[in-house]
Amino acid sequence: MLENIKYKGELGFLIYKYLFRLKRLLTSEFISDKKYISKLFLKRQGYLLNLDNPKSLNEKIQWLKLNNRVDLHTQLADKFAVRQYIKANFGEAYLIPLLFETTDFNQIVSDNLPEAPFIIKASHDSGSYVIVKDKSKINWIKLKVDCRWWLCKNYYWFEREWQYKNIKPRIIVEKLLLTKSGIIPFDYKLNVINGKVEFIYVSVDRENANKRNIYSRNWEPLHFTWASKNKKTDELRGPEIPMPSTMKEMIEIAEKVGKLFPYIRVDFYDVDGKVYFGEITQHHGGGFDQIKPIEWDYKYGELLDLKYGVKI
Repeated sequence: MLENIKYKGELGFLIYKYLFRLKRLLTSEFISDKKYISKLFLKRQGYLLNLDNPKSLNEKIQWLKLNNRVDLHTQLADKFAVRQYIKANFGEAYLIPLLFETTDFNQIVSDNLPEAPFIIKASHDSGSYVIVKDKSKINWIKLKVDCRWWLCKNYYWFEREWQYKNIKPRIIVEKLLLTKSGIIPFDYKLNVINGKVEFIYVSVDRENANKRNIYSRNWEPLHFTWASKNKKTDELRGPEIPMPSTMKEMIEIAEKVGKLFPYIRVDFYDVDGKVYFGEITQHHGGGFDQIKPIEWDYKYGELLDLKYGVKI
C-alpha cells in the first residue's frame, strides 16, 4: 500500500513518509540494537544468534556490528566521503568520475545532470540508485520523488549498522562505467578476513541475468552462495569466467584496507584492464544473508579473529 502512495504527489509523499516513520517507531526504534539484531537474525538465518560465543561468519559479523565502532567506519560507508580516503591512500585514478552531488532533491533537474550514461545514487545507504543510459527517457517526477525519499532515510535503522547512522544524506551522480562492448562491467567483491582476501564474490551480467559466482583468491570456483533467504540459490551461479588480469592489483588494495578490520568487503570494477574502486562494505548483507551450504558459514567464521585489526 505504501508503494502505491509514494508517487501521488506532495501529499502522497508526506503520507508515505510519516506512515513509514510511524511503522518504524512501532516496530523497531524503541528496541535495543542487540535485541533487534537477534530477532532479525533468527528470522533471516533460521538459527539463534550467539553473541557470547559466535562461531559462524554471519554471527561474527553481528558481533562486530555491536562491538567494533569507530569514526573511520562512517567515512568508509559514505559513498561520497570514501572517495577522499581512496584518493589519499591509493590515488585519484581509482575513482569513478563524479559528475554532480547535492543534498537537495530539488537540484535533480535536467540542467544539472550531464549527458548519459550515468548513475544516480544515495551516498548514505545501500541499493538506492538509478542507471541512466538515455537522458530523454527519465521520468523526472518519479526521479525527484525517489531522491527525496532517499534523503529522508537513515539506513542505520534497517539492519542496525552503526556506520550509517551519522552519514549526511547526499545524492551523487557518477559516470556509468561501460566496457568497449557497451556493457556494465563485472562487480568484483573481495571479501577480506584477518587482512587476507579469502574469496571473491562476482556479480556477473548485472543488467540481465545478474549471476553471482564465487571464487578463491587463486580463482578456484567455490560452490557456495551468500544471498538473502528468498533467492533461488540453484539459479545464482552463472557460467565460469576468467580471472581478470587486474586481480592482483585489486587484492593488494583490498588487503591494505583490510588490515584495519577483522572482516571487510572491498568492491572493484575492471573496465577493459583499468581498475575502478566501487565501495567498501563492512557487513555483507548486514550479516543477514544466508551462506549455503551452511558449513561454509562456519568455515569462514572459524578463520575470522575478532581481535584482529587496528582500532583507529
